[in-house]
Amino acid sequence: MTGPAVSRASLFRRYGDKYAARFGAAEAMVVRRVISEIVGLIDREPARTDPDRAILDRLFPNAYPDDPHDGAEFRRLTYGDLARTKREQANVVLRTLPADGGVVALDAENAEAWLRALTDVRLALGLRLNITEDMDLQSAIDEAVAADPTSARVAQLCVYAYLTYLQESLVDSLMRQ
Repeated sequence: MTGPAVSRASLFRRYGDKYAARFGAAEAMVVRRVISEIVGLIDREPARTDPDRAILDRLFPNAYPDDPHDGAEFRRLTYGDLARTKREQANVVLRTLPADGGVVALDAENAEAWLRALTDVRLALGLRLNITEDMDLQSAIDEAVAADPTSARVAQLCVYAYLTYLQESLVDSLMRQ
């Protein structure tokens, strides 16, 4: 790839018709893990009483919330195709991101798949963490660190923030001419 060296941080940059970022081993491990968790969730389609069911309901929203019968029928007819598409998008990330880190160079089609997969992960993680649109994420991280710097919530909020940063950098790269 020609052009300036790709930064050490996982920030996507545009180089001609490619979108590239360098991932460290830890970054690659985190991204691959959360993407794999979404694939696993889609593959097992949790029961209505499973806490993860709310995540699937967010990833596959009811097209007819005021009509349970039509909503169930629509889901029956579309879930398989939508789930397959989400799996394929996640698999693009898993296929293009080296397990031990390295440079990822995406064409526009794969970049779009990355964006959709990152959106799915952020929706799922955001739901688990009760993240809202009006939430100040940095303040939430600061509060969680103050309460218990070793808590799982701190780690999860940091992963969410990292995925947001990563996705924003890819969007910015795609929008640059």
